[in-house]
Amino acid sequence: MINNQAQLQTMLLSSLTKVFADERPIDAPFSSACALWGETYSFQVAYTSDSLLKNISIDVNSSLADRVLIRSVGLVPSEMPCFHIHDDDVLRTAPGLYPDPLYDLDQQAISSIPDQWRSIWVSIELDSSVPAGTHLFQITFRSDEGNVLALTDAFELNVIPVLLPPQQLIHTEWFHVDCIATQYGVEIFSEAHWGLLERYADSMVKHGMNMLLTPLFTPPLDTAIGGERPTVQLVDVAVEADGTYTFGFVRLTRWVEMGRKVGFKYFEFSHLFTQWGAKHAPKVMGLKQGKEQQLFGWETDASSEDYISFLDQFLPRLKQYLNDHGLDQQSWFHISDEPDREHMESYRAASYMIHKHLSDYPIMDALSDLGLYKEGLVKRPIPGNNHIEPFLEHQVPDLWTYYCCAQGEQVSNRFFNMPSARNRVIGFQLYKFGLQGFLHWGYNFWYSQNSVHQQLDPYRTTDAMHAFPSGDAYLVYPGKEGPIESIRLEVLYEGLQDMRALQLLEQKIGKEQTLVILEESLAEPLTFTEYPRGGGDWLLATRDRINQAIIRHYA
Repeated sequence: MINNQAQLQTMLLSSLTKVFADERPIDAPFSSACALWGETYSFQVAYTSDSLLKNISIDVNSSLADRVLIRSVGLVPSEMPCFHIHDDDVLRTAPGLYPDPLYDLDQQAISSIPDQWRSIWVSIELDSSVPAGTHLFQITFRSDEGNVLALTDAFELNVIPVLLPPQQLIHTEWFHVDCIATQYGVEIFSEAHWGLLERYADSMVKHGMNMLLTPLFTPPLDTAIGGERPTVQLVDVAVEADGTYTFGFVRLTRWVEMGRKVGFKYFEFSHLFTQWGAKHAPKVMGLKQGKEQQLFGWETDASSEDYISFLDQFLPRLKQYLNDHGLDQQSWFHISDEPDREHMESYRAASYMIHKHLSDYPIMDALSDLGLYKEGLVKRPIPGNNHIEPFLEHQVPDLWTYYCCAQGEQVSNRFFNMPSARNRVIGFQLYKFGLQGFLHWGYNFWYSQNSVHQQLDPYRTTDAMHAFPSGDAYLVYPGKEGPIESIRLEVLYEGLQDMRALQLLEQKIGKEQTLVILEESLAEPLTFTEYPRGGGDWLLATRDRINQAIIRHYA
């Protein structure tokens, strides 16, 4: 129910409601749930008032108050919430302010503006030391003078004393280290840069990302033909007098140590050929005749003798490094992102060069044409979730999926204007179809499309300068000393927790019976395009049904 006080009205809501400033939340109040050990559980408190209230403070009354993180849900503009062609499963299509960034309370003071709605985001960390049973959470809003403005209804959380299993899914969100340096104005791979990288990487791991895009050379991604992104090369290269190459791995070693420290399990090495065709080499810098200069790049034909010679020297040395550092079972490679039929000749030549040295390693690329997989062009394809059905029918082993700006109709995605349930449902889908991995291109891409403009404010330009629907290019915002996380990041992680809960249940009753429980109320079986649309009622009820089954079978 709405809690009406003299000055402030509050409403308890699930994490799946997006609270817009200009409308009263249409979802029903949500005041109870259950969760497992190992989960981060989140809910919201929406609020409004008839008068301007500033510098509001928040108190939590709960036996688990020390495990609660409260953040203020901020608003950011979207000029392009979606493409012109879209489906109906969206909250709105008009440009405007959308709820997304999650600010710590010391980063953005809480205010209530008359006749507008806002919300706070309440997260509870549940490890195995939390007592089982019911815990109540009540939130007090206080004025600058300390007076009580509102006391919420109690939120009731039943903690189930069963631990979520570790995540098996391999999950990568491409980490753009040059964007970090640009936003913070720090020198690439300076101590200040390394400190920022670690804080962002730590947030990634805490939200279910366990594979780290690793820039051996500056990744040839989202770069205009002939254009350039800042150099973020981890491998030192030197050209010797006889024309051979030597390599240094000091920065790469530090990168690996950082990744392992925060919990990454896999390292995904950046593409060794340019995007959309594998026609050129990535930018490679090196020391030649005593000067640091560009050795390869857009002017380098991918099949040139010089670049083939470079790879023939570099890749065996890299393999030795990976073996020496215990990375041979944790390393994945790319050739070129998103090849198409018109790129077959160049991609095939590039693939041969890589497989000549790295055939023992998993090599994957985004690919949505099953025919190209059948022809052997890509050994480990990653189809978009709107093109995955033929790959499932063909029973492609170790299958992954991805989505980006092109997956805006009938499938899960995370644009600003989409219901949060559409973001979270991916967890159920990944579980049902037993996918090995999930990839997305934009953890923190804060440049414009093709990196033409690199000095952008991610709090103002959320669509890469009218290129991608807001919400496609990044999950986090630049904070003063590290990432400002988002609703979309938290909800995506909730989907991964749903997946792990299903795997937990499967351990007791098998996959067939687990799927019966998952799909119990559906008229049609769950697929990547068939799932309940709209708000999160079905998703929340389904997760509760899964939890109740876990209670029965683990009692």
